[in-house]
Amino acid sequence: QVQLVESGGGLVQAGGSLRLSCAASGRTFSSYAMGWFRQTPEKERESVAAINWSGGITYYADSVKGRFTISRDNAKNTVYLQMTSLKPEDTAVYYCAAVRSYSGSLYSRAHQYDYWGQGTQVTVSS
Repeated sequence: QVQLVESGGGLVQAGGSLRLSCAASGRTFSSYAMGWFRQTPEKERESVAAINWSGGITYYADSVKGRFTISRDNAKNTVYLQMTSLKPEDTAVYYCAAVRSYSGSLYSRAHQYDYWGQGTQVTVSS
């Protein structure tokens, strides 16, 4: 069982930056692949970025490639999402998610994840 708590959301102007953090409970964090997703009332939950257990493999949605960076610190049981050059269309509730991964793979689809945080709001003003 993993519990996830996101933090770092807020209101920022277009072009600004935010860093989201997701702290995980448990002693086996390094066994989990992690992902960041976002959702608005108008859209289904969409994948933003994902990372495998070691941090050696990452995935980014085309919409955030070159602007967002996912990373993890297994010693701190934390995964991060550094967001730069933010746009109004990045406004959403951001969720982190975890899934046990023995293969070293990462996962980019919501249904592949077993554990979810409560979400943190990111609002980008124009």
